[in-house]
Amino acid sequence: MMNKKTLIYDGSFNGFLTAVFNAFDEKISVADIQKNGRVQNGLFSDSETIFTNVAKAKRVWSGVRTKSCNAINTIYFAFLSETDGVEFMCYRYIQKLMATKERKHADFSDETVLYLSQLARKVSREKHRMEAFVRFQLTKDKVYFANVEPDFDVLPLISKHFRNRYADQRWLIYDIRRKYGIFYNLEGVELVSLDLHEIHHNRTGKSTAFTQREYQYQDLWSSYFKSTHITSRINRKLHVQHVPKRYWKYLPEKKEAV
Repeated sequence: MMNKKTLIYDGSFNGFLTAVFNAFDEKISVADIQKNGRVQNGLFSDSETIFTNVAKAKRVWSGVRTKSCNAINTIYFAFLSETDGVEFMCYRYIQKLMATKERKHADFSDETVLYLSQLARKVSREKHRMEAFVRFQLTKDKVYFANVEPDFDVLPLISKHFRNRYADQRWLIYDIRRKYGIFYNLEGVELVSLDLHEIHHNRTGKSTAFTQREYQYQDLWSSYFKSTHITSRINRKLHVQHVPKRYWKYLPEKKEAV
């Protein structure tokens, strides 16, 4: 009987794809795939550390894309959900996809396919919400800055949207939960880490990090937001459904509601 192995990778998507490549290439019987630092040893499996190899990752990516572009999106979006055990589920999904010529990625009677598709849809919804609800504030360093706190790791998914929309401005979107951000320097987007001493919620108090003009614009926006409200037609339940309360602390128009 072949010994099962738990594959340990560095937490990156390329690292995960490298683990998948090694599993196929070496015909490893995989018990689990886990991030380094979150390893839970199994009773009946050994562990093996996988070192990220971009060339190997690209081969897996190309192989899956050859089978289905939709499957690529499902795997990547589901991976970014950071759900416990999602790596092994993605691996099983890839196994099934590569083992058949049929449209396995669309077989929702399969539990793995259905589960990952549901995860991917949740991440996709969060992506669109972030694109709608990010509010930049102009810092004294002339950088437009925004805090976000998404349920899933969607920064890699929203960078293209903001790069295209704000191509003539330097901006930084920082995920305070995952402690990294994406910074656009007018030429390209790069990942950054910050040691934030203050989380910049949109509140009535002012921070010295931002320009006075920024707060004047926020006041104008809040006034416009209030003036367009028709009190008799407010549907609070529907409003909260479209703009969940967990986003309010980052929306200047919601300062007084937070």
